[in-house]
Amino acid sequence: MHRSLNHKYSIVLIIILLQASLGSCFRNREIRFRDVTEIKPEILSDLDLIRQKGVLSVVTEYNSISYFIYRGQPMGFQYQMLQELANHMDLELAVEVSNNLDKNFQDLSDGNVDLIAMNLTVTADRMEQVSFTVPLLQTRQVLVQRKPENWEAMNSKQLESKLLRNQLDLSGKTVHVQVGSVYADRLLSLSNEIGGDIQIREVQLESEQLVQRVALGEIDYAVCDENVGLVNSTYFPQLDVGTAISFPQHVAWGVRHRSDSLRAEINSWLTGYKKTSRYAILYNKYFRNQHSARRIQSEYYVLSSGKISQFDKIIKSESERIGWDWRLMASMIYQESRFNPEAESWAGAYGLMQLMPRTAQNYGVTRNSPAEAQIRAGASFIRWLDNRFIDVISDDDERLKFILASYNIGYGHIQDARRLAERYGADPDVWHGSVEDWLLKKSDPVYYSDQVVKYGYARGIETYNYVKEVIERFEHYKNIVNSDVIAAWKPLQEIR
Repeated sequence: MHRSLNHKYSIVLIIILLQASLGSCFRNREIRFRDVTEIKPEILSDLDLIRQKGVLSVVTEYNSISYFIYRGQPMGFQYQMLQELANHMDLELAVEVSNNLDKNFQDLSDGNVDLIAMNLTVTADRMEQVSFTVPLLQTRQVLVQRKPENWEAMNSKQLESKLLRNQLDLSGKTVHVQVGSVYADRLLSLSNEIGGDIQIREVQLESEQLVQRVALGEIDYAVCDENVGLVNSTYFPQLDVGTAISFPQHVAWGVRHRSDSLRAEINSWLTGYKKTSRYAILYNKYFRNQHSARRIQSEYYVLSSGKISQFDKIIKSESERIGWDWRLMASMIYQESRFNPEAESWAGAYGLMQLMPRTAQNYGVTRNSPAEAQIRAGASFIRWLDNRFIDVISDDDERLKFILASYNIGYGHIQDARRLAERYGADPDVWHGSVEDWLLKKSDPVYYSDQVVKYGYARGIETYNYVKEVIERFEHYKNIVNSDVIAAWKPLQEIR
């Protein structure tokens, strides 16, 4: 009896102890679980991620103001501002070009670009799509129309009587605008305001292209920003842009809504930059320069001519012979000589391709050789270098950088840098972040005296910049010098 009671008490005690123990375990598990959930992962802002990449990706438009190629060099109001911004942020600038507004907004939303850097008119509807930076400038929307025949012989009163100045007179007229732009919305509102029937035609052409089609006589009316219209009227004096159809509006860049830190960084820079003389000079260069017409009428304004230089034909032929993109060779020649066949360096290199005398002699070229022979010799030297690397560096993009570097500083110095990279545990077949770093160290006696170095001291910084700049310019040439872009601007040749 006592033994039975003791046995029961023992069982009860064990159960109590087990419950206490299990309860403690569950409580500890709950505590541990709660502790884990309270550990929040670090969330990086868009600006942090951009700095990690080291690249600011932007999309801009191609036209005679924002971004274009002239005499072999990328230029433009938007482009030069973007380059200033990238330098300020210590980032590389990656530029895409597209005049398709809908695509640009989608690319921004999808994270394909960090910034839309165009003349975006700030509207309430667009604020739902993007966060705008502080304004770059103010402008109005204006009607673009042709002056009448023999307008040069008219006095101002006669001329004014022939032009559409009253917005009421737009009733029944057909006006072409860029699809996705704010111009269609404004014309629709104006049509309602005047109780008329303005025929609005939205087309997949950038507003400046439409302006030029008015100048050609292909269409009668278009709409653009006033500053763009005023610049184009210096190119094509037969145009009139004096009829405003809107009040002044802000123009700005756009970032994603969640890119608060990037927007704050850009706003801080823009606010200060717009107060500088550099901005004033840049603005005047593109919006108030009365000599801009010379640029667009030049045969080396790529948007209208499709030409980078006077040597394009032979550059294309020789590039095809060695399997290169001709725009890459054009970028290289620009870097070497600015397309000057009589250029000569302090080191004795000469001609379009800046060949050293011994190398030039190997290919039968002298200082008096014609441009065709100079380019052929340079192309043959490029092919020789390619053959030296092709069995070692299989990746075409990587091999290109080694060829450019060798062309600039010499094959021997690049081989030294590759040997140094291998000796110190880096990849001898990768340029960026590896061999380029060891080439830079060849100006340090600790390294140019190393036993694996055969060609001694080298000033690698020039070659480092050479490779970088040739490839960057090549990317600009690919942006603008392509069949789609040139075809869209071909009527300019007829205007001239």
